[in-house]
Amino acid sequence: MRRLLPDPGPTTVSEQLESYRPWEEARKERPLVAMNFVATVDGRATIEGRSGPIGSDTDTAMLAGLRTRFDAVMIGAGTMRAERYGPMKPLVVLVSGRLDLPWDAPLFTADGEVVIFTASEAEPPQTAASLDVVRHEGAVNLREAVRYLRQDHGVRALLSEGGPHLHEQMQADGLVDDLFLTIAPKLSGGEAPRILEGSLPDVVGLSLAWLLEEDGELFARYRRS
Repeated sequence: MRRLLPDPGPTTVSEQLESYRPWEEARKERPLVAMNFVATVDGRATIEGRSGPIGSDTDTAMLAGLRTRFDAVMIGAGTMRAERYGPMKPLVVLVSGRLDLPWDAPLFTADGEVVIFTASEAEPPQTAASLDVVRHEGAVNLREAVRYLRQDHGVRALLSEGGPHLHEQMQADGLVDDLFLTIAPKLSGGEAPRILEGSLPDVVGLSLAWLLEEDGELFARYRRS
């Protein structure tokens, strides 16, 4: 792997992430929030409904490394249904307006702690994982959600892995500080979503914090301007 920007030269995933300390930028009222996505050159965020087939082993290593730099990982309901996550070391946070989650997924059948933000009054089934269900009236309020994570769970740094609709909502609310984007040297076409689906009230300006490359795959970190 080589670093193209800043300070061009050889690097590794672990070396690049070692200097990334998002917990040091936590606010009193909310954590630092980062989004992580992988996309094809033609801008698709999934192939046959999943993001996994897009990236390489290096992208997987970047994702795993990023998770170790954050206190919690946030996932939208659609992404949870598609990817069927297992347990993680960071706190897992789910956003599901209707509480329509795959309760047989490994995340719920193993020990762990999961926070769920929902607008549903339904009760979840019994799970091996410990659930903290936080209910919002009408729709999940993401500003209140990240404030709750900071104040009630001590989350200093929150990594969101999408999906595209959750990304749009978080950008619209001005909650995203960093965007990690892997661009795979692949073309897929089709009707797959982009990394952001929906309309923003304004164009969001980004600045490039770093750019890495390995075997034609690009790893960018953007900061919200």
